[in-house]
Amino acid sequence: MYNHRLLTRRHALWLGLATVAGMSACAKGKSIKQDQQVQVVGKSERDFTVTGETSLKERAAAKGLIYGASGRYRDLSSNSDLADHYTQECAILVPGNDLKWSTLRPSPDRFDFTKGDWLANFAHTHGMLFRGHTLVWNQGLPKWFQETVNKQNAEHILVEHIQKVARHYAGQMHSWDVVNEAVYPKHQRSDSLRRSPWLKFLGSDYIDLAFRAAAEADPQTILVYNDVRMNTDTEDGEATRIAILKLLERLKSRGTPVHALGMQAHLWAKDQAPLNPRKIRAFVGDVADLGLKIMVTELDVKDQHLPKDTNVRDRIVAGAYEDYLSAVLDEPAVISVITWGLSDPYSWRAKPQFGGDRKDGTPVRPLPLDAQMKRKLAWNAIARALDNAPKR
Repeated sequence: MYNHRLLTRRHALWLGLATVAGMSACAKGKSIKQDQQVQVVGKSERDFTVTGETSLKERAAAKGLIYGASGRYRDLSSNSDLADHYTQECAILVPGNDLKWSTLRPSPDRFDFTKGDWLANFAHTHGMLFRGHTLVWNQGLPKWFQETVNKQNAEHILVEHIQKVARHYAGQMHSWDVVNEAVYPKHQRSDSLRRSPWLKFLGSDYIDLAFRAAAEADPQTILVYNDVRMNTDTEDGEATRIAILKLLERLKSRGTPVHALGMQAHLWAKDQAPLNPRKIRAFVGDVADLGLKIMVTELDVKDQHLPKDTNVRDRIVAGAYEDYLSAVLDEPAVISVITWGLSDPYSWRAKPQFGGDRKDGTPVRPLPLDAQMKRKLAWNAIARALDNAPKR
């Protein structure tokens, strides 16, 4: 079990390094916040030079990794330039919204695979892997859900959905996010699970139920537990890491067919959510010790609060990418790096409802390519991290 009293070698090492670092900081009279500010300055001065023009997918493949991005039917089917850059840069495609309940299931008795099928065909036509997101989530539910689903029928509806969808794409999927964001320590349950409709109707066993249904429907695909909030060096980040490890241990002890952890990496390029590489390395190492693979599944960098100057902003964003990936890719169990989008204007972060408006009126720049499909320093940072990663 993951417990502060039962330290793994990684945690013992980390604590030793952290103690030395803490003593040094105290001796110099520096606060943690000051250290973070120094890190940001360092990012703005970093050299992000890369060698050659090789695509991200080729750089990843050279190390036994898979690089790809999420994309939407609406964007890829209507913008040939965007679609061409996906085929150039990506070895795996993830539907951003088009395989969620609200899109796939317009009514309790009807499924609509039109958009998902188009994306699956696009991926296969261009030699890309295809990845499913997501079979079970507390969000992205259709309007009919609240009026229709209850304790009496929830299990039938859940299993029916998983098996219908997973069987439809059986043999086509590299991996499925079976359960998404089930952990939320702030809800203060003893098991740290999120108070979701599925938990309300089915109890904590809904997670095991979902994985078993998915495995039965498509025995060939990699079944992933996907979650967020685990990357920051904060109290919430630490609590989330502990809760995720405990959940994965429980699932493994029950023989639940979970094969990988999906690490959402919606990073902040600012010190509100600082990154501690040692803690990230320790965490991915502990996940690997459970016999699980690890996928970086939703990587991007929030830049809403960074300076207006594009050159300064891009360097800080690139630094956040390189710092995170350099820590994560040290672990050989990591098999993929997937950005949540490829070109800035198509990012979910560009949408006003998700805080996409910058006060200075300039567009957000969270992804590897800009609005003109040109490679940015973020692209360079990902390329450098892939180039420097150990070979699998």
